Amino acid sequence: MARLTVPLVLFGALIALLLVGRVTSVQAQDIEPRAFSNAPIGVNFLIAGYGYTRGGLAFDSSVPVTDPQLETSSAVLGYARVIDLWGQSGKVDVMVPYSWLSGTAESAGQPIERIVDGFADPRFRLSVNLLGAPALTLEEFRDYKQDLIVGASLQVSAPWGQYDNSRVVNLGTNRWWFKPEIGVSKAVGPWTFELAGAVTLYTENQDFLNGGTRAQEPLYSLQGHVIRGFRSGVWASLDVTHFTGGRTTINDTLNNDLQRNWRLGGTLALPVDAHNSIKLYASSGVAARTGNNFDLIGIAWQYRWGGGL
Repeated sequence: MARLTVPLVLFGALIALLLVGRVTSVQAQDIEPRAFSNAPIGVNFLIAGYGYTRGGLAFDSSVPVTDPQLETSSAVLGYARVIDLWGQSGKVDVMVPYSWLSGTAESAGQPIERIVDGFADPRFRLSVNLLGAPALTLEEFRDYKQDLIVGASLQVSAPWGQYDNSRVVNLGTNRWWFKPEIGVSKAVGPWTFELAGAVTLYTENQDFLNGGTRAQEPLYSLQGHVIRGFRSGVWASLDVTHFTGGRTTINDTLNNDLQRNWRLGGTLALPVDAHNSIKLYASSGVAARTGNNFDLIGIAWQYRWGGGL
């Protein structure tokens, strides 16, 4: 009996890990391996995570401060479900972060200090795999082997986080943003190679610092991942991303804050059993035109159910 149970447990854990990275990031400059992958239709995921950042403001990398010495701790709760979209696998997910922020920076040449906690802006996403990841039941998925996957997604951030219009540093951004993304994922033996490009579009914050207007140009991003999977269900990845654009305007004054930032990171995913998995991740800014850079470490736990499990 044990010989039959162990492979099933490892199979279940591996499928759970396909989505463990979907709803754990808390920063705008995401590095997200396995964003486009296949999983059985009807499976649900509950994700709880913790992330710690040090340096710049992770929620808004274009906030107009210099020499940021900020620390944030964020608890993240998320939910995702695999769905059938026109015969292809798709996903819907939502992420809600609660954050604690403290530290100092300079704004307009003056030192400022901020200590605050509350909800940051929630995020919602719809993803669909356009090629190479058909909608499959759990039984059908047992025989599935990835080759080339092409996928697309749309993520939306709602301005519902805590916001104080008398402060330049906040947990919420008081604006919507929309991030369409397209990506490819190619499996070669135990290795998977991924590349994804996106653009983030921002609405105006019309209550910036006591009634001012802050606008931001689109921010373009490109991220790549080299992932190594193991028979035990463990996988590890080396992650890199580049951001450019995102110049801001405050009250019709164009700022010299064009972003050209590089980040490098790593991810380790560990199966626990057929329903539970854990992910460890970290990333750091290796080059940035602007001074609002940060380091990140985090951990996430995921529980899955449904879809015939």
